[in-house]
Amino acid sequence: MRNTGKNSFRLGLMATIAGVTSIMGANAQQAQPAPKPAEPQAKTAPANATPSTEVVVVGSRIRRDEFSSTSPVQVITRDETVLAGLSSTTEALQGSGVTSGGAQINNLFGGFVVNGGPGVNTVSLRGLGATKTLVLLNGRRIAPAGTRGAVGAADLNILPSSIVDRIDILKDGASSVYGSDAVAGVVNIITSRGVKGWTLEGQYNRPTEGGGEQARAAVVTGFARDKFEFSGSLEYFERLELRQGDRDWAACNRGLQVSPTTGASLDFVDPTTGQPKCYTITTTGENGVTINTIGTGNISGIGAPGSVAPGATSTFNRWRPNAAIGTGLVGYEGVGGGANNINVRDTFDPRMLNRSLVSPTKNVNAFIQGSYDAGFLGNAEIYGEALWTQRESTQTGYRQFALDYPDTAEGRAALPVNLRTTPVVGGAAYNLGPLNRVRAFIGFGNDKSSQDVMFYKTTAGIRGDFFIPKWRYDAYVGYSKSDADYTFQTFFTDRLLAAAANCTGTVPTSATCVPIPALTSDVIAGRLPQSYVNYVWGSVTGNTKYDETVFSAAIDGPIEFLKLPGGEVQAVLGVEYRKSKINDRPPQESVNGTTYNLTSATPTVGEDAVREVFAEIELPILANMPLAERLVVNLSGRYTDYDSYGSNTTYKIGGGYSPTKWLSFRTARGTSFRAPALFEQFQGSTSGFLAAQGDPCDNYGSLDRASFRFINCNAEIGNTAFRNLSSITVLQSGGAATGLRSESSTNTSFGVVLQPELPKSIGNLSFAVDFYKIEIEDEVSLLGAGSVLSRCYDSPGFRSAGGFCRFIRPRVSTNNFAVTVLQQFTNVATQLVEGFDYNLRFVRDIGQGTLRVNAQATQFTKQQGRLFSDDPIDEDNGTVNSPAWTGTIDANYTHKDWRFFWSTNWTQKMDSEIPRILGTGTTLISNQARYDLQVPDIFIHNASVQYRSTKNWEATVGVRNLTNEKPPEISSAVYSRIGNSPIYSGYNDLYIGRQVFVNINKKF
Repeated sequence: MRNTGKNSFRLGLMATIAGVTSIMGANAQQAQPAPKPAEPQAKTAPANATPSTEVVVVGSRIRRDEFSSTSPVQVITRDETVLAGLSSTTEALQGSGVTSGGAQINNLFGGFVVNGGPGVNTVSLRGLGATKTLVLLNGRRIAPAGTRGAVGAADLNILPSSIVDRIDILKDGASSVYGSDAVAGVVNIITSRGVKGWTLEGQYNRPTEGGGEQARAAVVTGFARDKFEFSGSLEYFERLELRQGDRDWAACNRGLQVSPTTGASLDFVDPTTGQPKCYTITTTGENGVTINTIGTGNISGIGAPGSVAPGATSTFNRWRPNAAIGTGLVGYEGVGGGANNINVRDTFDPRMLNRSLVSPTKNVNAFIQGSYDAGFLGNAEIYGEALWTQRESTQTGYRQFALDYPDTAEGRAALPVNLRTTPVVGGAAYNLGPLNRVRAFIGFGNDKSSQDVMFYKTTAGIRGDFFIPKWRYDAYVGYSKSDADYTFQTFFTDRLLAAAANCTGTVPTSATCVPIPALTSDVIAGRLPQSYVNYVWGSVTGNTKYDETVFSAAIDGPIEFLKLPGGEVQAVLGVEYRKSKINDRPPQESVNGTTYNLTSATPTVGEDAVREVFAEIELPILANMPLAERLVVNLSGRYTDYDSYGSNTTYKIGGGYSPTKWLSFRTARGTSFRAPALFEQFQGSTSGFLAAQGDPCDNYGSLDRASFRFINCNAEIGNTAFRNLSSITVLQSGGAATGLRSESSTNTSFGVVLQPELPKSIGNLSFAVDFYKIEIEDEVSLLGAGSVLSRCYDSPGFRSAGGFCRFIRPRVSTNNFAVTVLQQFTNVATQLVEGFDYNLRFVRDIGQGTLRVNAQATQFTKQQGRLFSDDPIDEDNGTVNSPAWTGTIDANYTHKDWRFFWSTNWTQKMDSEIPRILGTGTTLISNQARYDLQVPDIFIHNASVQYRSTKNWEATVGVRNLTNEKPPEISSAVYSRIGNSPIYSGYNDLYIGRQVFVNINKKF
């Protein structure tokens, strides 16, 4: 473990606002009493009038005097949670109680290519993706933010935490109410109003195993005068890095596969230690890299211990230095070639454990809001708010360096005499130059990437009485901008080639050329001349800008002549205009394609605008009648016209019926229309490379000959000794130019709410169950290159069946059977999720205190999709990273100034069946036995205690992941892993381990 004492001391002095945690009510109004007006549009009366108690509930634009909805709404409040130890709004939104176990993009993914770039945090409801979840701040859209060309969703890092009053979450489609993106649901962050005085708040979270400490310091202030109200917050958040080496379970990646006949482990045993080898490389895809070796054509030589011919003569194409070898390839011993066990190679470098498990970040956030009662234009109130955030995030990676010695006079001169005439290696030098005579596989060490993201959002509006009695108007204009620099380190192919050509090439730089170093054992071990490193290695920076302008205006009020037995008919009419621009300028080196073994990229530039007209009407048909305590129907519709994708209409019909006060039914059905996001339309062409080991046909001769993979690879290549010596080329681009279509969906829900009137001695109980179904047609999706490759070569019909093979260019022998994957945004035929939400709330006085228990569970019955209409449906429900069940339960007991809290989060066990990946017929059972893809039920327990002083201060101490549960382990080759654990945001607390926290706030 690393010593973090100095950082811990510094962070320990900081103060931080608590995040928010869920109160899982059976119905929205059961989550807490009807709140005071919290959203700007809820403040409707002049300063000298009686304060309004009307609120706007997420999922509707109708003002109402009760916190109710025809769709299920979950409320997250700050009041309960400091107890849960969540350090930010981000953590509150990404918890399984909100997301129902769906995978989220968080700081675990700093080393992966994700939409929005490294360091971004997004929220996805129902597992349908962040671009299908709309995030609002006080009822108004939050624009996307992040880095690189794939910015398309709100970055949760920009959100304030200290001034948040509550978060409303609608897990139901609402495109007809809010426009596109509200496909899977809506998240509305609502800030506190009526703030007076000053509050200092702070929180510090420290994992007991060290690494990944978090701290937040915040100040909140506000005041009110006769006609003017102002409040705001300023906060600083910092998370320290958690490295892979900080956790034992991540420090030794292994295959974890077993024999299909004996059940014995198939992990490679290091012949020098007798123990399983960490971070190996095999055809089944562990996470090591080949280092300390050289690659050549096939040569006869002496085998290293553990090789196919230890101490004897055989044929090899991988070697490592051994001065004792005097025959064959003098000075080298063979460590691989043909079907030899490639685990004999050196594949682990201790510096690999310096890689970021959780990437560090620093966020500064400022938020202000205010209003002024002007007294004209219908008792108008002028209001505004501004949000500004600066994020600095970094990631540590590990880089292997393949140093090519080309088959040129200069390249051969840098080699020892006995390597100057060896057969050439198949790959071209740096994918640009001549064939190689030798390739040295070097453990180069750690590299850094960083992001500096500035985001601001301003809003100015006016609202007041409309000229129609009892009607109100509200109009605002908003502007948001994300301006981000991203920096990463890279080798430069033009300099590598110039150095290999004895500095005779033309290089577009003023740097003094440094020739390629002579190949020695020091060079192979990674001890390169510093002058050479300084010449071929450096940092490059790109910039991403995203702008969004919004104008919205609406009027709402009762329709007097349509008064029904249940009350006044309420209606809303409105218009909205949005214009968005993206401008990503990659580093010039990326544009030129001179970043070695990294993605090349061209600028992503585009804009789109949409004009919309919307309406909503709520019909209170019956109320306070026998068998009709309440009957209400809500109708909404929206006409949308995009510059890019034309026009369409969406609708939603919802209804609520309560035959008695203790029984209610609710239902809704709606549609959505979403034009592809700007990056999905306009992302500039990029080319990248995957390691050769990712080729499904690499060393396919060692596979079961009855498996689909062997059959397909052999049909295309016809050489069971085939080894891929070239990187996999991945070509990616936006989809507007290739016929990408807009996507549409239907969303259906219905539920039952029970609120029985029980004797006080029993307590207050409420329970709800809601069915949901979301079906998306023509879903816009980017197919991962790895998934495309495996699904193509593991498919029964292979290329004749189409499917994923359509995205892989046919291999040809003239190109050494190299692989090129065409990766682009495309329309997936169907995506379907279906299931049930269960919510329970119980409150009872016990002794001199009150016990509150909230429980929530989500059951998926279907998580399905298929790429093309003629493809079979893939069912992912219950497989790794797609749990069929998740649940949370929390209980707190309040006694005078003390509160005691306990919560448990549950993720059901998952088990993946993978016949389409591993084989067919009788081989299927044995292949399933070889791969352990089962993860057990996971229970994470949290506990805390809180003291509230009568002198306006409060202190909370607690523990998250109380029992220090570790993440589960699965076999390699099928799912991405960290160490031996699947990468899944639902295990975030497991990756961090047990952490203690303290939260303190003081009001003045």
